[in-house]
Amino acid sequence: MSDQQFQILSMVIYLLAMVGIGLWAYRKNSSVDDYILGGRQLHPAVAALSAGASDMSGWLLLGLPGALYANGLIESWIAIGLTIGAWLNWKFVAPRLRSYTEVSHNSITVPSFLDSRLRDSSHTLRIVSGIVILFFFTFYVSSGMVAGGTFFEAAFGLDYLTGMLLVAGVTILYTLLGGFLAVSWTDLVQGIMMLLALVMVPVIGLIAVGGPHQALESAEIVNPHLQSMTGGNGLTFTGTIAIISALAWGLGYFGQPHIIVRFMALRKPSQAIAARRIGIGWMIVSILGAMGTALVGIAYAQQSGQKLLENPEQVFIYMGQVLFHPLIAGFMLAAILAAIMSTISSQLLVSSSALVEDIYSVFFHKAVSQNYGVFLSRLAVITISAIAAVLAISPSDTILKLVAFAWAGFGGAFGPIILLTLFWRRITTSGALSGMVVGSLTVVVWSNISGGIFDLYEIVPGFIANLIVTIIVSLLTYTPSEIIDAEFNAAAKLSRDWTSSAEIISEVRATKSEDSYHHRSTRE
Repeated sequence: MSDQQFQILSMVIYLLAMVGIGLWAYRKNSSVDDYILGGRQLHPAVAALSAGASDMSGWLLLGLPGALYANGLIESWIAIGLTIGAWLNWKFVAPRLRSYTEVSHNSITVPSFLDSRLRDSSHTLRIVSGIVILFFFTFYVSSGMVAGGTFFEAAFGLDYLTGMLLVAGVTILYTLLGGFLAVSWTDLVQGIMMLLALVMVPVIGLIAVGGPHQALESAEIVNPHLQSMTGGNGLTFTGTIAIISALAWGLGYFGQPHIIVRFMALRKPSQAIAARRIGIGWMIVSILGAMGTALVGIAYAQQSGQKLLENPEQVFIYMGQVLFHPLIAGFMLAAILAAIMSTISSQLLVSSSALVEDIYSVFFHKAVSQNYGVFLSRLAVITISAIAAVLAISPSDTILKLVAFAWAGFGGAFGPIILLTLFWRRITTSGALSGMVVGSLTVVVWSNISGGIFDLYEIVPGFIANLIVTIIVSLLTYTPSEIIDAEFNAAAKLSRDWTSSAEIISEVRATKSEDSYHHRSTRE
C-alpha cells in the first residue's frame, strides 16, 4: 500500500467509528430531554473532554502550532487567556448552572433557562436568545465546514467541495441519529485522539532533534526572539492591545452555549470538580503539546537544512508525516478532522435546540409530543446544516475571522447575562434583554472598525457594554419576587451540597404553586 492509501484507511476507520457511535446513541433517545441534554446523565470525564474538544476545534492542532511556529511565544497569550477562562468557567459557572437549570423548571437550553430564571412571561428574551444563537452559530458551523474542505484539499489533494461535503455529511449523520449522547461520546473519542496526537508528535520530534536543549538551540538560530513573550520589541501600544485582545478570548467561555450546555448535563453539581480537573488537565497538556510541535518543527527544519514551511499551520501535518508510519500519520490527520467535526456537531445540536425549543414552540405557541419534538430537532439539524453548507461553498472570509467573530458574539451577548443570572438575584428581564442587544450590536459594530483602540478584540467592549447596561437597567426595573428568591437560594445551596436535592427542589416547587409564570416548551 502507498503512503496515501494507509492514511485513507486510517481516515475511513475513524469516520466509520463516529457513525457507529451515532447508531449506538440513536437507540437511547426517547425524548427531547434525551436528544438535547442526554437526560442529565453525563459522566464528568465525558463532559470535560466533550467541552474541550468542541471548544478547541482545529485551532489547537493547526492554528496555535502554526502561530507559534511563525512568531514564537508571543502567540501564547491567547492560550493563557483561554486556559484561565476555562478554569474559571468550570470552577464557578458549572456547579451553579447545573443546579439552577434543574431547579428552574428543569431548563434544558440556555434561552429556556434565562426565560424561566427571570420569569419573562412574554418570552421575548427566550426568542431573542434563540435568534442570536442561530445567527452566530450558522456562521460558526459554516467555518467548520470550510475548515473540513480545506483540510481534505491540503492533506489528500481532494476537491474542496467534495471534502467539505464529506465532513458535513458524516458529522450531520451522527448528530442527526444520536443527538447529545452521540455528540458527547464522539467528542470524548475525538478529545483523546487530539491529546494523544499532541503528545506523540513533540515527544518523538524531540528525540529526533536530539532533546529539548538541542531543539531550543536550533530553533533560536531561526528565531532569536522565540522565547520572548513580547516578540523582542518590548511593550508598545499596539503590542499591549494585541496582548489584551489575546487574553480576552478567555472572557468568551462564560457565554458559549455549546460549552456551558455540558455543565447542564452533568449528573450532579459536585461532579464539576472532577470534570474541571480532567478538562483543564487535558487542555494544559494539549496546549503544551501544540507548543512543542511548533518547537520541534522549527528545530527539524534548521537541522535538516530545509526552509520553514510556507504555510505554518501545516507544521503538525508535516511533522506527523515525517515522524510516523503512514498508518499512524493517517490517525494524526484524523485527529485534525476530529477537532473540526467535534465543534461542528456541538454547534449543530445547540442550534437545533434553539430553533425547536426556544423559537418554534414559543413563537408559534405550540407544545408538541416527545416523539414529534425529537423529529423537529432532527429536522432543524438538517435545515441549519444546509444553510451553513451553502455559505461554505464560497466562503467570503477566513476561518479564523469567522470563528473570532462568533466567539466574540456569544461572549458579548451571553457572558455577562449568564454570570449575573447565576450570582446576582436583582437582574431583570429588561436588564438582560437590553444588555444582550447592546453587547451583540457592540461586537458587530466594533468588528467593522479598525485602527488605534478599535484594534482591540471586539469581545472586550461587547462584554463591558453588556455588563454595564444590564446592571443599570436591572437596578431601575427590579422588583422583589418570592419565587425567584426561593430558586436563587436553592440553586446556591444545591451547587454546594446535592445530598438534599429532592427535599429542596420539592420546597421550591411548593412555592411555585403560587407562580403564574408559564414555561412554554416542546416537552409540555
